[in-house]
Amino acid sequence: MIRSFPMLQAFVSPDRIRSLFTEAMSQMYRAEVPQYGMLIELVADVNAGCLENDPDLRDRLARAGELERIDVERHGAIRLGTADELFTIRRLFAVMGMQPVGYYDLSVAGVPVHSTSFRPIDEAALNVNPFRVFTSLLRLELIEDEGLRGEAEAILAKRRIYTPRAVALIERHEQNGGLTEAEATEFVAEALETFRWHGEATVSAETYKRLHDAHRLIADVVSFKGPHINHLTPRTLDIDAVQARMPERGITPKAVIEGPPRRHCDILLRQTSFKALEETIAFSGDDGAIQGTHTARFGEIEQRGVALTAKGRMLYDQLLASVRGEVQVGAGGAKAGAYDDELAARFKALPDSWDELRRADLAFFRYSATPAGIAAAVGSMLPSDPEALIAKGYLAFTPIVYEDFLPVSAAGIFQSNLGTDQQQNYATRSNRDAFEAALGATVQDELALYAERQAASLDSALEALGLAGLPLKTVA
Repeated sequence: MIRSFPMLQAFVSPDRIRSLFTEAMSQMYRAEVPQYGMLIELVADVNAGCLENDPDLRDRLARAGELERIDVERHGAIRLGTADELFTIRRLFAVMGMQPVGYYDLSVAGVPVHSTSFRPIDEAALNVNPFRVFTSLLRLELIEDEGLRGEAEAILAKRRIYTPRAVALIERHEQNGGLTEAEATEFVAEALETFRWHGEATVSAETYKRLHDAHRLIADVVSFKGPHINHLTPRTLDIDAVQARMPERGITPKAVIEGPPRRHCDILLRQTSFKALEETIAFSGDDGAIQGTHTARFGEIEQRGVALTAKGRMLYDQLLASVRGEVQVGAGGAKAGAYDDELAARFKALPDSWDELRRADLAFFRYSATPAGIAAAVGSMLPSDPEALIAKGYLAFTPIVYEDFLPVSAAGIFQSNLGTDQQQNYATRSNRDAFEAALGATVQDELALYAERQAASLDSALEALGLAGLPLKTVA
């Protein structure tokens, strides 16, 4: 007797699911926020001009495997209200191969949240699609009014931001180890509902005002059926050009670009955005819906540079703090200009050449054996010093792109797009333990991930040259 078995359906890769989700999110947000579509078009025009006018940049991006991913290099941001919501979103992002990396405490900058970034972590997955979501959890303990805090907790406890089918598909992924193509397509559609905009508030106009008066972000998190994606972000190769040209497209940019100044060798992350839209919403009330407005959603642009080492980050943080301590960043153009000038002047203390950054152990780089080096390794003795290998053209290095975020910059974007320069001095500060308990996992150390990538690339390059095990010497 011949027994027949049903054909096993192959699982699609998490990279495939992440790409499906990224495209679906982009299409949804363009429909919801038409200015975002205009921003995408502007960024594409600027990027095309940069690549046409800078062949060296094009070649470097091509060698690093980044040229094909420029158009999909986006991130989004979402703000959650409860520990249960954070716990489940970790499981949701895991379906897409995204893991929590880094802990960011924004309360020190007057924003009552702490956050992590969900993103792919290995190089191959990043090259396929580096989409990441900056995910914040509201810190209700920072609401000073006990009555309002309790009311906010009660409101959040009632809502369910994930569809039952999305949760079922998450569980299927966890039990089976993957999803089929059909299941992945359904999962993306169901997951998207969590990030969709809802124009109806779940609270009264009076409750919204009290939440808003405590902090605009608290009102944004607590007052709606779901958290809604509050921005998406294309990657640009020249953020200054995009900032300058936004008004040409009828888009109003924020006053200053967050992060480091313009440099020949880009470092870390620079961000800007257009001002958040004032959108009509309906509040719940005894007499039916009451019309009002809410400001939360915007479009952001990012320009990414090399990831800095712990030594490099310490220097970056010191330089940034020295500027922000002397030049106040506000909405006025004159203040923005003064800030930009002082930022550029202070950052002259940080080397602006790839080789200097590398030799001073300030940034992370990917190493590779060159064709000349591989040819020279056949039947001859190569130098035993990596620096000598680099000098002879046998060993090449390219910057490792920074895939994470900067807390001061994130807070600056949040504050600008809450429609105010409102600041709070919260007594409670970092609470990583509570965040990770809610998350149900330990966030990964981004600096360790970059160090691992650098070390692995060097080992691979030296092995290709027949020099496995050679340590990399750096110049302090």
